[in-house]
Amino acid sequence: LNDLARATPMRRLLQGDVGSGKTAVAMLAAAQCVAASAQVAFMAPTEILAEQHFRSLEPLARALGMRAAVVLGGERAAHRKKTRKALEDGTLDLAVGTHALLSEGVRFARLRLVIIDEQHRFGVGQRLRLVDKTERALAPHLLVMTATPIPRTLTLALHGDLDSSVIDELPAGRVPPVTRAYSFAERERALVQLERALQAGGQAYVVCPSIEESPDTGLSAVEKTHAELAKRFAAYGVALLHGRLRGDEKHAAMDRFAKGECRVLISTTIVEVGVDVPRANLIMIENAERFGLAQLHQLRGRVGRSSLPSRCVLVVGSAGGEDARARLDVLVRTQDGF
Repeated sequence: LNDLARATPMRRLLQGDVGSGKTAVAMLAAAQCVAASAQVAFMAPTEILAEQHFRSLEPLARALGMRAAVVLGGERAAHRKKTRKALEDGTLDLAVGTHALLSEGVRFARLRLVIIDEQHRFGVGQRLRLVDKTERALAPHLLVMTATPIPRTLTLALHGDLDSSVIDELPAGRVPPVTRAYSFAERERALVQLERALQAGGQAYVVCPSIEESPDTGLSAVEKTHAELAKRFAAYGVALLHGRLRGDEKHAAMDRFAKGECRVLISTTIVEVGVDVPRANLIMIENAERFGLAQLHQLRGRVGRSSLPSRCVLVVGSAGGEDARARLDVLVRTQDGF
């Protein structure tokens, strides 16, 4: 808040572990700017995440008297035209969107704060293009956020132009997920854990590294896994989510899962960041040896977002040798992303 009150533009990196409340901090910053008659742009790396942010922020924005809209690439022309006009004439206070916010046709009347979620997904050039979308005389404040922990020395090298803030604790009442690793031969034990989570009234993610099966890789494919588990867990409802689906199909699958209409979501890593379904109490990650530690930690952050006990179940394929086991053991032993 002190930064936002200064005459010089803020340039700040906010690091916080998954689920630590970075979005709440961003919303406080946005509220301060809107109270001073300014506009705010909030940019997320994927449409799924931008829509998720908009759904959670819009009721809060409304309660604070802020007018908010979502800006995506694949919107209907009428909605796009109406939103762009409202941003340009200043009747909209908060625009939540993807890189569509960077497109030529999007102009702001008085953009004073740019918030970028999951900063590592955007290039510096993209960041600067959004900062440029205002009168040249007055550059907006910039708040970039990441849940991917960056050591202090590396932060200076990568983001020397940014001040750094760290949220080093989680909100009260959070129960960290228990993490367990199983070999592919023990996969049935992992599926039993999934069934128990559903029986306890929860919801589950199953994350696969590829969309289609390939005989060369031996990786679990999301479509085959969906066909298998849709039969086994038919009573709970099973949805499919991956990048090749049409936009409306993706939104429908995510919406059904968020509302609890289906309790199992079979997905690629499209759910890696920001997706927030508090009733989800288990995530099962197939071929966990194929993912980096930061990515696995992000995926694990999809559960443990309430007071429900939750689990992260890693299924390690045959390619997972001793190195992979040692790496995954780090994840089993600690919850701290930093």
